[in-house]
Amino acid sequence: MSIRQTIEFSSKLIHLDLSNNQLSQDIPGQLGMLTHLSELDLSHNLLSGEIPAQFNKLESLVKLNLSHNNLSGLIYEPFKDMRGLMEVDISHNKFEGPIPNTTAFQNATKEAFEGNSGLCGNVGGLEPCNQAVVDRENSSTGGRVILIVFPLLGVVLFIFFGIFFIFLRKKFHPKAGLSSKTIKVFSQSKYGGMILYEDIIESTGAFDEIFCIGRGRYGSVFKAKLRSGDIVAVKKLYQTADSGQIDQKEFLNEIKVLTEIRHRNIVKLEGFCSHPQHSFLVYEYFDRGSLSTILSNEEEAMELDWNKRVNIVKGVAHALSYIHHDCISPIVHRDISSNNILLDSEYVAHVSDFGTAKLLKLDTSNWSAVVGTYGYVAPELAYTMKVTEKCDVYSFGIVAIEVIKGRHPGDSLSSLLAPVGMEISVVLKNILDSRLPTPMPGIKDELLTILKLAVACISDNPQLRPSMKKISHVLSARSTIFDGVQKSQKPTDPVRDATNPSRALDQFVEDIV
Repeated sequence: MSIRQTIEFSSKLIHLDLSNNQLSQDIPGQLGMLTHLSELDLSHNLLSGEIPAQFNKLESLVKLNLSHNNLSGLIYEPFKDMRGLMEVDISHNKFEGPIPNTTAFQNATKEAFEGNSGLCGNVGGLEPCNQAVVDRENSSTGGRVILIVFPLLGVVLFIFFGIFFIFLRKKFHPKAGLSSKTIKVFSQSKYGGMILYEDIIESTGAFDEIFCIGRGRYGSVFKAKLRSGDIVAVKKLYQTADSGQIDQKEFLNEIKVLTEIRHRNIVKLEGFCSHPQHSFLVYEYFDRGSLSTILSNEEEAMELDWNKRVNIVKGVAHALSYIHHDCISPIVHRDISSNNILLDSEYVAHVSDFGTAKLLKLDTSNWSAVVGTYGYVAPELAYTMKVTEKCDVYSFGIVAIEVIKGRHPGDSLSSLLAPVGMEISVVLKNILDSRLPTPMPGIKDELLTILKLAVACISDNPQLRPSMKKISHVLSARSTIFDGVQKSQKPTDPVRDATNPSRALDQFVEDIV
């Protein structure tokens, strides 16, 4: 059976699992039509041939499994531009050559590459690429013969061209020869326009890989220490020949959103630059990195105690409530995940990466392609492209559970939705991060409230999910009660009960979930 006879291609398909079938022949290039595909599994088949060039059109692909086939050819070219790919398994094939310098391949385990004797690269489990491989990729046979037969001439030519290129670099360095007509710089902070551009280029070595601290779907993030001594995070947009317009649209959208919002739990935009060669955003830098990174590190996760975790959930809730309900035009983030929540030195949460945000206006369409991180995307987006604030609510619920559990809920999510015959307090006890001690009664009650809200947030029916405004209100009220601080409230406030404020709040939570 051919894979072409198996698939009826759909431009809106998100997940495709064809593993453990007797699929044969090569992988059809038509797969490149599935531009919304986020997960593809072709493992344990009889596929052969090389990866089709059309594979690089799968810009939404996050997870890919090609293991246990007879695929062959160089692995670098089809995947070198797939920056959104986060997880890959190409084991037990006949691939060869250097692996791509992308997140998926550089962070993959050695098991993801085993069974391919021709692969090389600077990752665990692979042999470093030797000079012969590099020459095969970058040079012709004739060029190598000349260098071998005439070594002295090769050295002379190397020195000559080295001096020549140094001269060209100085003459055409990005910092030089840029007039006001070729560079557009904006700054909302203390940094000036051209000074900002020159400073960023210099402090990142013109965006050298050694300064890169993270990669996303639309850009790479670099750490830059400015001449003033300030440290900032710089998000440089990917610029390719076929996606320049998309990147520019995302770039301008992120600028528009970030310049209009001000909140202590949302990253601050320090400035941005739009230039044909380099387009980038400049943010304040958070030294503790992302919530995802901390939770995945045993020592750092233990430092993230229950009080800090509760405050992180509250911070994210307050940020989302602000963009959904307090901005002139409501904003949907569309990519809430633990990767996009940054923590400062005091473990205060800051929501980042508004590059995919959607400004909701009554006179415009809110239909859009599926955007987001696999595992956090609301289920309704699998069959409808309408983006609403309830998509963020769902993602928030996943993040809240992840904070309590210490890792993404994964396959255990279904048991949280309908714990048959099980009290929610028992569910909480079963999912608490075992790396931390049992929480004290007061903080345990707050965690229970968070779990109740999170379960409501991940309802399959968007209409049954509470708004972020209600969630933020409940979490603030719960904090007020357990801190022993009674704020002035109106008599009609549903969380006010002079005799038992905690019981009144519990009833309020039950009402909204």
